Order: sequence, then C-alpha cells, then structure tokens
Amino acid sequence: MRVFAPKPSVPISMSDVPSIRIAGIHKSFGPLEVLRGVSFDVHRGSVVSVIGASGSGKSTLLRCVNYLETPNAGEIYIDGEPLGTCVDARGQSRPRSLGEINTMRRELGVVFQQFNLWPHMTVLGNVIEAPIRVRKVSRKEAVEYGEECLRRVKLLDKADEYPARLSGGQQQRAAIARALAMRPKAMLFDEATSSLDPELTDEVLGVMRELAADGTTMIVVTHEMNFAHEVSDRVIFLHQGLIEEEGPPADLFGAPKSERLRQFLSKYRK
Repeated sequence: MRVFAPKPSVPISMSDVPSIRIAGIHKSFGPLEVLRGVSFDVHRGSVVSVIGASGSGKSTLLRCVNYLETPNAGEIYIDGEPLGTCVDARGQSRPRSLGEINTMRRELGVVFQQFNLWPHMTVLGNVIEAPIRVRKVSRKEAVEYGEECLRRVKLLDKADEYPARLSGGQQQRAAIARALAMRPKAMLFDEATSSLDPELTDEVLGVMRELAADGTTMIVVTHEMNFAHEVSDRVIFLHQGLIEEEGPPADLFGAPKSERLRQFLSKYRK
C-alpha cells in the first residue's frame, strides 16, 4: 500500500478574487456531453489537482480553461475578468474576438502530454521565442529570463542542445520552462508525465513540486495520486463530467465519501 504524505493546509481568504474561476462549464462534442456543469475556484498560490478515470472530462476541462475548446455554456474568469465575453461600449455583453481571447490566455501557461517543442530550435530558442514574438520583450531580456527558467527546471546545461538530443523527461522540463518564460499568472498541466517512464516521471514531478513550493498557481490534471496528495491544496474528483467529490487532499484520500472515489483510489493502494 502506498503511503500518501499530505501537503500542510494553508488558509486562503475566500474574499480574494480567484486567480481562475470555473463557473458552470458545459462541453459537448456532438451528442456526447463531456462536461455537465463544472464549477470551482483556484486562488493565487494554490494548487488544484483534478483526478478521475479516463473519459471523465479532465483534459477537456483543462482545454476549456484556456479556450482551446470553447465551452457550450458557463464561463472562465481570469482575475475576475471573463475570458469568453466582455461588455461593449453600450454596456452589452458580447463574445470576445479571438485576438482578445489570445491576449488574455497569455496569462495561462500550459504544459501538455506531448512536449510540442520546435525541433529546429535549441532548448533556449524554444524558451525565448514566445516572449520575443508575443510579449515583445527584447532578445536580451528574453535570454536572461529564459536562462533563469531553465535554471528553475534544472536544464540550463542543455540550453544549446536540440530537442532530439534530450530524454523525454528533459523535453518535458524544457516545455515547462517555455511556459514559465511567458510569466503566466497560472500554470495548467495536462497529464504532463503520462508519456514518461517512472524515472523520467520523477524528474518532472520534482520540478512541479518545486513550482508549487514557490507559490505558483497551478491546475494539475494527473493520474499521479501521491503527487496530488502531497502538493495540492484542493483535489477535484471528476466522474462522467461532474464533480463527484472535492476538498482538501487529506479528506479525499483519507476518508472519501463517494463510493466511486473509493473504487477509483483502490487501484492505487494495492
């Protein structure tokens, strides 16, 4: 049986405007309703892990958070501002343009299952490309901060290497550095270790643990239960597109109320 060591509880003022608010999100693909009204808040400096069986809607939810998938209903708020809509000069609500959405979602760094590094660029080149082109920072500033991001993920010594010469774990750490280089308000991780073997998984989880310890706001879709219990301030258990159970990790892992959650966790405790 695996032993889960919980993260110490940190009080959060609920009067604060959440860094991210997920409000009543629905998402369907044709007749298939994947998300059926999901709502929760993510406060600054906190880590929320989303767990659940394959097909429960976890990755779709994360893609809705930064509008890679447009919700059919509900809204995402970043620092209190709706991502999908805004109020025009006449005081009427309207959908945001793609350009407006792109501007707002710069504040969300995303790390996917696949690394998506540009193979023709060095590691440092991958990290500095978006800050230069999107944030319009100088190359000097981008390189200085890019090297700092690589240092944070323990990859500075690979700055001049090309992705093909890196292990899978190193490529994923480079992808994390690339997301950090945009100075996002929050980081979104979509099963960031699912394609890695155990040794490389530990490399990436170690970096994510350090980001959490540094106060990085994070939403983490993960199947790594030990990580979710150690690092999270709150855990969301999705089942069939709905939040079946949520709360502090000590409660969900130590005394789950839902029979579905108990069954889900049982396979990790053998």
